[in-house]
Amino acid sequence: MITDRGHRVVVTGMDIVSPVGHGVSATWDAISGGVSGITNVTRCETDDLETRFAGEVSGFDPETRIERKLVRRMDRFSWYAVGTALGAVEDAGLTMADLDQTRVAVIIGTAMGGIETIEAGAMTIHQKGPRRLSPFFVPMLLPNMAAGNVAIALGAQGSNFAPTSACASSAHALGEAMRLIQRGDADVVIAGGSEAPIARLAIAGFNAMGALSTRNDDPTGASRPFDLDRDGFVMGEGAATLVLESFAHARSRGARPLAELAGYGSTDDANHIVQPAPGGVGAARAMSLALADAGLAPNQIGYVNAHGTSTRLNEELETLALRRVFDERLPALPVSSTKSMTGHLLGAAGAVEAVISIKAMETGCLPPTINYQTPDPACDLDVIPNQARKLAVDAVMSNSLGFGGHNVSLIFTRLGSLDDEPAGSA
Repeated sequence: MITDRGHRVVVTGMDIVSPVGHGVSATWDAISGGVSGITNVTRCETDDLETRFAGEVSGFDPETRIERKLVRRMDRFSWYAVGTALGAVEDAGLTMADLDQTRVAVIIGTAMGGIETIEAGAMTIHQKGPRRLSPFFVPMLLPNMAAGNVAIALGAQGSNFAPTSACASSAHALGEAMRLIQRGDADVVIAGGSEAPIARLAIAGFNAMGALSTRNDDPTGASRPFDLDRDGFVMGEGAATLVLESFAHARSRGARPLAELAGYGSTDDANHIVQPAPGGVGAARAMSLALADAGLAPNQIGYVNAHGTSTRLNEELETLALRRVFDERLPALPVSSTKSMTGHLLGAAGAVEAVISIKAMETGCLPPTINYQTPDPACDLDVIPNQARKLAVDAVMSNSLGFGGHNVSLIFTRLGSLDDEPAGSA
């Protein structure tokens, strides 16, 4: 645990592209309204697949932000990352030319990287031979290239890397961005996650594991976290990017704070490649570490955005983890899974849900878990069933868990005027 946190870290800009909308406002309107973005897949042929639906991004034109020749040299996950990074920087009111660009870092997480490129490249070799493979094949598929392309687009010359920790990837990106600022190694970090996994290879792979819902007759009702009749997760795609700054840097330029990233906890179960640790002990430790890092007691958290993937084992163990941390208060704590609307954005989920958690705190509107029809006795939570709830909160927690046993918990708190410097800030 860090006892001297150094620089305070604030969020000053955000952008998102998701299955329910482009931009923070459109996405939030859909999420707070309980709108599902799950539809039949149009991106690839699915007739022979067990699952034929997903949370696709529709109507996204990368050429509105990226030069055409560069678009052809990027995988879709890089399109989403660059687009939302530019949008977040604009939202933050940052002008890169006015910054010390050597102190602007980029951390963009992903789980799958350029899987569309991998699939297409394999087909090219099979059908046309290796000489027809694009010279951009490798740079397009590498998981770090979202972060690399964002840095190139912005001229950010500070630290640059890509956490790849399955479904905790972009939550790790935000937490490590926080640490980078706290250590004094950066003034500004462009952080988040991007994922574009709607490809036959990915769908078939998750089907082979038995991980995906197969409710092909009811796509919008397929993602049903914490419901007794859930039958698997629904894959989604998109990206979210946040601009993080030291408190002092944001104040010096008169920035508008959206929230403070106050706590970060990261652990591993060291138990199984895909199954959480018994009793949810790893996830509980991550939450407890985040609370200690933020200097908050459990009863100060007003809302939890759960990992909640719509898979049985995950949610039973996440419930146990929450019970370990929040104890007797848990029945009264609002806990929802917005994956019921977006699907599971894999490595981008943590960043997307961070944006949603911040909006919940900002608006005093807690997003629902839709498709909740039959309570599961093993998940005895207040899941904010089916309709959003008006409730003012000052601190929110967002949890992300990933294959490999990765657990990340982030805590965001309300922050007022930058004229009112929090105690102990630098």
